[in-house]
Amino acid sequence: MSVSNTTAPTAAVQGSGRRGSDFAELSRWVKGAGLLRRRYGYYAGRIALNVALLAAGAVALVLLGSSWWQLVTAALFAVVFTQFAFIGHDAGHRQIFATRWRNDLVGYIHAAVTGISYRWWVDKHNRHHANPNHEDEDPDIDIPALAFTVEQARAKRGLTRWVAKYQAFLFFPLLQFEAIMLRIASVRAVLRREVSRPGLEATLLAGHIVGYLATVFWILSPVKALLFIAVHQALMGVYLGCSFAPNHKGMPVLAPGQKLDYLRKQVLTARNVTGGRWVDFLLGGLNYQIEHHLFPNMPRPNLRHAQALVHDFCTRHGVPYSQCGLLRSYTEVLRHLHRVGAPLRSPAG
Repeated sequence: MSVSNTTAPTAAVQGSGRRGSDFAELSRWVKGAGLLRRRYGYYAGRIALNVALLAAGAVALVLLGSSWWQLVTAALFAVVFTQFAFIGHDAGHRQIFATRWRNDLVGYIHAAVTGISYRWWVDKHNRHHANPNHEDEDPDIDIPALAFTVEQARAKRGLTRWVAKYQAFLFFPLLQFEAIMLRIASVRAVLRREVSRPGLEATLLAGHIVGYLATVFWILSPVKALLFIAVHQALMGVYLGCSFAPNHKGMPVLAPGQKLDYLRKQVLTARNVTGGRWVDFLLGGLNYQIEHHLFPNMPRPNLRHAQALVHDFCTRHGVPYSQCGLLRSYTEVLRHLHRVGAPLRSPAG
């Protein structure tokens, strides 16, 4: 296993040349190995499992009634909703079917369950894939509550400046609001008609919100219902955040005007997370972030097969390839956030 910190990739970013033919060669290897073929059986099984878990949660919700044990059900729904979001992610990248409309159908259905605008999220996520960790162009590092570069930290004002100062300590608590913030951003995008099908998206979001709140308050007492919602949304936010954070946070940030060829832009800014099949399930395949960024439409189960091939290719071409265990990835993220906030904690900051 190769474990790289952010220093080596940063040096590679600063000194790398532009060799566009490298990715073409890697792409031929991947296609030759059949790793872009659709995996219909896998996705049928994964979706069936998610639906079964959702049904089990619904049955528990009804049978338990107004019980404090429903907080366990809330935790189950946090896991299930996030697993639905992973399928929506794969559909947005056209990993499931060859045609767009079939992927979109799956995506919209899963968005209706999770309560997140499918088209808004896909458009935002595609901008991230086009320019990962780019200071001016990646929406995933343009977050008001956090700073990923010293320049971002120094530009903060008021409460967000205080948060950036201690962001390494506040990171996991802040993740509790991630699911809520995604829903707020979804509603805002639909109301502003920033999505391609605002009528459909509005119907799905309204149906989710009304159905969710009506069910919870019908079955539970008001106090228990509010606690159920709080636990469900907080744990879903933490789960989502813990799934996405290791992928790029703490990796090199590309400055405005900095150019790299496609292969290096995707590899140098990403981090893989090792740990075997249980990590594959837990993180929805996002632990193979390097392979996913190089080949966004590669079906999820093929990513682990592509990993050894891509790692070998990068080694042969002198491209730093970063991967580490799950806990180590969070350590690197927190260390980076702490370092970025350091100037604000100094007397001059």
